[in-house]
Amino acid sequence: MSRSDDPSNAARQHGAMEHTVPPCDLDAVRHYRLGRVREALAARDLAGIILYDPVNIRYAVDSSNMEIWCSRNEARYLYVPTEGPTRLFEFGGGSDLLTTGLPTVDEVRPTISFLYFIAGQRHEDRAREWAADMDSVIREQSGGNRRIALDRVMPLGVFELQRLGYEIVDGFEVMENARVIKSPDEITLMRHSIKVCEQAIGQMRDALQPGITENALWAELHRGNIAGGGEWIECRLLASGPRTNPWFRECSMRVIERGDIVAFDTDLVGPYGYCSDISRTWVCDARPTDEQRRLYAEAYAHIQENKALLKPGVTFDELTRRMRPLGDEFAEQRYVAAMHGVGLCDEYPVIRYPEDWEPGDDGVLQEGMVFCVEALTSPVGGRESIKLEEQVLITADGHEQLSSYPLEEDWL
Repeated sequence: MSRSDDPSNAARQHGAMEHTVPPCDLDAVRHYRLGRVREALAARDLAGIILYDPVNIRYAVDSSNMEIWCSRNEARYLYVPTEGPTRLFEFGGGSDLLTTGLPTVDEVRPTISFLYFIAGQRHEDRAREWAADMDSVIREQSGGNRRIALDRVMPLGVFELQRLGYEIVDGFEVMENARVIKSPDEITLMRHSIKVCEQAIGQMRDALQPGITENALWAELHRGNIAGGGEWIECRLLASGPRTNPWFRECSMRVIERGDIVAFDTDLVGPYGYCSDISRTWVCDARPTDEQRRLYAEAYAHIQENKALLKPGVTFDELTRRMRPLGDEFAEQRYVAAMHGVGLCDEYPVIRYPEDWEPGDDGVLQEGMVFCVEALTSPVGGRESIKLEEQVLITADGHEQLSSYPLEEDWL
């Protein structure tokens, strides 16, 4: 039998095609997202926006380059005018190697970096040079508008733009509000990312046995994500046994023992840059104890009851007031949010528990928003915690759960 006739080889080829052929028209997604940015700029009477944050650049034009490295080194940036051509200032001499075929990038130029790592003692001179260059670019389409949004740059850059007469507006407010409504094609890409994530979760479940370390188990999620076309993972939130209480310890070399609770939060950036933010809790090679079942049942109830509140037209305030109350034993170590938006990463808005709610955010749920519904039952002084989380789309008549990896309903 030839290699081409081997059924296992055909299955591998099918799997590769599944991960390499886009599930929708990527150019339609790109144009939609850039259009959302420009609508947000026009609504705020801004000439344009300068973006350094890698996720914001990815959203606006779908260009990605060393996202983790660039998240701490301001080495590439993008200018999006309200009207007119976009200009990407690319690290590495202005090569268009990573933008070929992107309809949303009109021009690629070399950067003028005043990052101290690169510019050294000339960083102040480079900042003035950068500001003068941006001034020249902005003037081409601004019509005299001196209002510019900026998401992230070193203080020297802000000082130099202000010295040239610019009014600087918070770019994150612009971008978070632009990103909040997903198109149907974006949801298609998110579904694909969740599928890859949940396949990797299954690989973790298969690997979970007494004697494996937390780090080795967490590596299965990374392996599955990368093999499935995913990109990176924001956190290391996996803990076992007594390390689950209190929550927020990152994974370690602790050896997982039989009967341990194992809880994790994926925070996974999968294929096409879309986030899959899902939490599950298991028990290692044993049936759960009565206490583990009790904590799990409470977390499960939070997920189900709070998810049921999601539908268009509900205000953030109403959502907060109507959610399932935390019991006294769980209130002190409550999670940082009851719900939050999600897209390319965690996004606006954050819906807090009533204990943390601050009046003034008058937002309202809209069709096309995607939320992560969180639950953490972590009793003060307890041995373990339970962490659950589902990813949910707001639809025209209610909501649809996007995540589907099974919960431990036989524990209930």
